[in-house]
Amino acid sequence: MDFKSFQEDIASIRSRDPAAHSWLEVILCYPGLHALLIYRLAHWCWGKGLCLLGRVLSHIGKVFTGIEIHPGATVGRRLFIDHGTGVVIGETAIIGDDVTLYHGVTLGGTSLHKGKRHPTLEDGVIVGSGAQVLGPITVGKGARIGANAVVLTEVPPGATMVGIPARMVLRKAKEGEPTFCAYGLEDENLPDPVARAVDSLRAQVGALLERVGDLEAELEGTKSKNGTSRRKPRMIVAHQGEDEEEKSLSASSQQ
Repeated sequence: MDFKSFQEDIASIRSRDPAAHSWLEVILCYPGLHALLIYRLAHWCWGKGLCLLGRVLSHIGKVFTGIEIHPGATVGRRLFIDHGTGVVIGETAIIGDDVTLYHGVTLGGTSLHKGKRHPTLEDGVIVGSGAQVLGPITVGKGARIGANAVVLTEVPPGATMVGIPARMVLRKAKEGEPTFCAYGLEDENLPDPVARAVDSLRAQVGALLERVGDLEAELEGTKSKNGTSRRKPRMIVAHQGEDEEEKSLSASSQQ
């Protein structure tokens, strides 16, 4: 690792984290930077055939930082691992430039074969805290993975993915929006697919109840014209007990 790359790492952290007030603070207090430095040494050993030494260095880095980066992984420039605790990056993972990972992120494999089994993150990807990106899939350039999402399929460039399993809620970033977005969320109005499904269901139930009320009113009017006894319309209410008529019918059937 050259000094220029080290400078780039520090500058990228300061540009993406408003809590970083100085270069010295970043050097001393950011485990993501420490883990990255140890990874680069371990990766160099891995490339020279010193696999055991590379794994030992990787394990030491995990003990001291809480971040596990396999020495066989390929990591680009200016990776920012914010907070870092619980981050796991698998052996065949490939990470592009200017990627941001938050705490609890897993770039994991879903098979036991020796080939490519971990994800590829292209340039500028942001993965929110607790997210799991699993399998030999590709997350396109500039994509965002929401907090706690579980991504199992290919992600188009610029898309935003949320949920379990992750679903696309935005196909690409909006014009003129900032290149960095905290925790992988588009903004405070990010649509929630589960909330939208619940709202749709509530609207349908409301429409059905309104239609039932109209039909009962029509039925009551028809009976009144025919001189039959009037009966008060009854709406079905969740968790409400039987009405008096139903109770009397039940009692007579038991006798």
